Amino acid sequence: IWFGTRGSQVQILPPRPLMKINKVVVIGSGTMGSGIAAHLSNANIPVTLLDLKTEITEEAKRRIINSRPPLLVDKSKIENITAGNIQDNFDVVKYADWIVEAVVERIDVKHQLYDKIFKLKKKDSIVSSNTSSIPLKVLSKNLSEKDKSDFCITHFFNPVRYMGLLEIVKNDFTNKEKIKFLKSFCESSLGKGVIICNDTPGFLGNRVGVYAMQVAMTEAFKMKLSVEEADAIFGRPMGIPKTGVFGLYDLIGIDLMSDVLKSFIKELPETDPFQIVAKDIPIIPKLISKGYTGRKGKGGFYRINKSKGARVLESLNFQTEEYSPVKKIDIKIDKVDLKELISRDDKYGKYAWSVLSKIIKYASSLIPKITKEFNDIDEALRLGFNWTKGPFEMLEEIGLKNFFSRIDDFKNNKFLENLYKNKNENFYGERQKYTNIQTLGKIKQNPIKIDKNDSAEIFRFKDYNIVEFTTKANALDYKSMDALKKATDKPLIIINESMQFSAGVNLNYVMDFAKKKDFKSIEKFIKYFQETCKHLKYCKNPVVSAPSGLALGGGFEIILQSNFVASHNNIVMGLVETIVGLIPAGGGCKELLWRWSQTEEGKKDLDYAPLKVFEIIGYAKTATSPIEAVPLMFLNSQDKKIMNRNSLFTEAKSLLDKNKKFLVPAECKFKLSGEQVREKMHKLLEKLYNEKKILDHGLEVGKELAYVLSGGKTDSKKELKEDDLFNLELEAFMKLIEKDKTQERIFHTLTTGKPLIN
Repeated sequence: IWFGTRGSQVQILPPRPLMKINKVVVIGSGTMGSGIAAHLSNANIPVTLLDLKTEITEEAKRRIINSRPPLLVDKSKIENITAGNIQDNFDVVKYADWIVEAVVERIDVKHQLYDKIFKLKKKDSIVSSNTSSIPLKVLSKNLSEKDKSDFCITHFFNPVRYMGLLEIVKNDFTNKEKIKFLKSFCESSLGKGVIICNDTPGFLGNRVGVYAMQVAMTEAFKMKLSVEEADAIFGRPMGIPKTGVFGLYDLIGIDLMSDVLKSFIKELPETDPFQIVAKDIPIIPKLISKGYTGRKGKGGFYRINKSKGARVLESLNFQTEEYSPVKKIDIKIDKVDLKELISRDDKYGKYAWSVLSKIIKYASSLIPKITKEFNDIDEALRLGFNWTKGPFEMLEEIGLKNFFSRIDDFKNNKFLENLYKNKNENFYGERQKYTNIQTLGKIKQNPIKIDKNDSAEIFRFKDYNIVEFTTKANALDYKSMDALKKATDKPLIIINESMQFSAGVNLNYVMDFAKKKDFKSIEKFIKYFQETCKHLKYCKNPVVSAPSGLALGGGFEIILQSNFVASHNNIVMGLVETIVGLIPAGGGCKELLWRWSQTEEGKKDLDYAPLKVFEIIGYAKTATSPIEAVPLMFLNSQDKKIMNRNSLFTEAKSLLDKNKKFLVPAECKFKLSGEQVREKMHKLLEKLYNEKKILDHGLEVGKELAYVLSGGKTDSKKELKEDDLFNLELEAFMKLIEKDKTQERIFHTLTTGKPLIN
């Protein structure tokens, strides 16, 4: 539009239309393509999934629906995915706002595909590749400058729904505005932790994560540690997932890891320290040639072998190249304590120091070549590999003085040279710079005060408190309850940065008393647990739970009795106590009973709620997303459902801000039919027993659960208070924990990770 102004002309251009992503095409329906399509569908983004034949993508849809762990937050989300094939349906590319290529890692195949895509795509659409190893400059080699500006790498981690990291790789040609927009969309709509990377081999996560794996492996061979010993150290004690290095190799696939390493060898300069650890270890080609490629093959460093009718987990002996039953390695460290770990005067301490120091040296040598922000590397390892601490956080915990007193040569490592020169123990500074969201990690740096015990920390701010559990899997014990009670002097948020909200009551803690026949101490603990849960629900200040990961048993009972909930989409919640021969005793039975009794059906029929809850708890039903949780009454429809885990704290805090005039809820009162509904429950149990779906102890556990949910010695004329239900739960729990068969179940689960049916 041209306007004349005193002889001059001013051009006013129409505003550039805002970029939106309303339709996506994913090309390639393998593991990654299907995972990306599924996650987009979780966000209600219509996706067309293309592959060579329609049957392939239809099969991919079936795999998505039946996947374990589930890729969909609810099976109905599959309706957002349309299957198609490249030959007949490629025209959909014309209408897509984002085209994601996730085909085989062959450059010739990708180049041919890009040629077709860029001839058809609409003007403002974005094209990306999901490659994990091929450089952007190689992928875009045949593209025009204009096409290069619309092209980037979007490296999702597998499984896409559960792994938080998304690396977006750009170069000088890439349109910065489109990268900024894509980052914002993937954070807000897909819930990803998005880190922008330069076009360097392995980007951020894999460059350091795979190096760490190789160091852990090569040092284990060098020090002649067994598979089990190496995994016992390069695992939970370092804040790394329990699979360890050899277990992770088996999970990924030994053959696939071999290909990844070849890519690094090809792309990295010969002087890069990665070259030393990337070279083939003699045992690996032998395993691959025999079909021992990991879990997808006959086995790998571990295998399952059948012996005398039982399945036995075995590990590989590197010297004899034979398998033998796995030996449990107990290094007697329950928490991540790197100082203690590297200070051990044994082979485990030496191994831990050798691995950690090399990881820190390598990660720091990459600054600023691959990123200017060193903490982006930490976040890539947290989000992409599930480490609790990245290399620089590990350095911070070890301490500069301690680190430099032990480290060998670090010449030409400018990052470490500067740290050594400045000797600033508080070098770390701000966390999670990659996102503008006010995360828990950022907030925790500035409390007024921190109270802590062995099981939890209280971060005290002016107007509210945060409680973060710190035990293994955030299992609950007496001190966890102490922290919760102590923190309710202000509005409270219960949240954490670890993988699990809480896997429930610490069964090891309970079993230590049971072994000594000290059942009074168990009863005292359960009573205190009940008191704490009731206090959370009825104290004068509001309590918000913000769960992610596992929230089972006692962990879920805390959520049930919080006033408000902001739940991450990747949640597994439920009352699973019957699996170990117990019943929920922290108010779980009581709370679900109350919720179901408030439904229309529950108000009409006294027996409706008890029978419904009997089925839910008896079968140990779980929900794997907030959407699945609502129909089970695990969450209320008004509870917040959060896609991006980084937003959990912000959403939880907003719930406190909106409820400053908090009204303490009225206590629940129950009317239950007692014997009448209990007989119905017993008939259900007898049917299961006759069909051999439960055995003797299962029947006994079911009867105790029935007694609690029916109200015990009551009838429809009597009114029961919450304390009456708490007492019934406690009584049933104590009866069951004293039984040998319950203790057998617990011991079996603790030692094998699997349930025992007896």
